[in-house]
Amino acid sequence: MSKRLAVAFTGPSNSGKTTLILKVARKLIHELQLEVAIIKHDPKDKARFDVEGKDSYKFSDTGAEVIVTSPNRTTYFSQKQSELDDMIRLFDKFDVLLVEGLKNLPLPRISIFRDSLDKDYFPYMNALAIDESIDTKKYDLPQEIDILDLNDTDAIISWILKNAKKV
Repeated sequence: MSKRLAVAFTGPSNSGKTTLILKVARKLIHELQLEVAIIKHDPKDKARFDVEGKDSYKFSDTGAEVIVTSPNRTTYFSQKQSELDDMIRLFDKFDVLLVEGLKNLPLPRISIFRDSLDKDYFPYMNALAIDESIDTKKYDLPQEIDILDLNDTDAIISWILKNAKKV
């Protein structure tokens, strides 16, 4: 049974987006037995593919089907041999789609920060995933934002399953 829920992750470079997406994807796939798809936005077209240690490799290594998109290309990493029809439909079957970046997509969005918050992200976020390096009292956060512990993957997954958009 395909739920087809989608959620997005945003945040500055090196905030921990990829690490969080990997943890969430692995748990959804291996513990909850869900089918996961990942889309990563590569705005500067700097992704190098299937290089150990790089994001695209780490995402692909989870067992998820993965798309990396940049201004010049879209790259699809499949764990399965694809027929043309499969490729046309690409992510036809998934339970949860995790999107890194792409602020303009109308998806519920978790913003990830360490050390300090950037209020430019506030209009785009529905939840804030942070660790103890951030004191929320120092910021005038929008009322309706849920605060999540960046290190509590289960709580983040619960938030996703409750708030993700049906697509």
